[in-house]
Amino acid sequence: MSYAVPVPAAGPSAQPLANPVTVVSPQFQATYPVDLVITEKMMSLKEGAFTVSDVNGNLMFKIKGSLFSLHDRRVLLDGAGNPILSFRQKILTAHRRWHVYRGESSEAKDLLFTAKKSSLFQFKTELDVFLAANTKEEQYDFKVKGSWGERSCTIYTGDNTIIAQMHKKHDVKSALFGRDAFGVTVYPHVDYAFIVAVVVVLHEINMDRSGED
Repeated sequence: MSYAVPVPAAGPSAQPLANPVTVVSPQFQATYPVDLVITEKMMSLKEGAFTVSDVNGNLMFKIKGSLFSLHDRRVLLDGAGNPILSFRQKILTAHRRWHVYRGESSEAKDLLFTAKKSSLFQFKTELDVFLAANTKEEQYDFKVKGSWGERSCTIYTGDNTIIAQMHKKHDVKSALFGRDAFGVTVYPHVDYAFIVAVVVVLHEINMDRSGED
């Protein structure tokens, strides 16, 4: 199975990590920082649908999911339409929690990670991410902090190392993608499919129509 090769990020290079971050697959890692452009799509019958491209507009991922499915479910596809990950919201929990599985599975053996809001009431965006092996969840494996409304968020490892940053796009190329586009810079040796998956969950939690946490 072939995948689009991401374009290196412009600007200063991020320092390489001592330990590569691999959650989905090492094939989604680059030796250089990768800039992704995420474009939200407003659709009447779909919620949280968006596409992920490199800075030259080459499609890398897309998300699909229906408002009217029995379970709140999303699927992350590669540019060729192959399913990479599936997302399911766990209902009836105090915190919004999403489970992310490999492929189109929803079986426990294929669970990769879960993510939830750090607290019930928060003015700033804060998300805790737990890998599947971390069943006790006494300490998060990854943390997201920032402001979703301003599209300004940073993703950290459990030891507070920055691995990706989200930002609004203010360059000429952003006009190509439309006003609902924002950028994510993924640091070298970090699984960018995993970063996209975290952003998907972040998007869904913040766009939740019920308004109840």
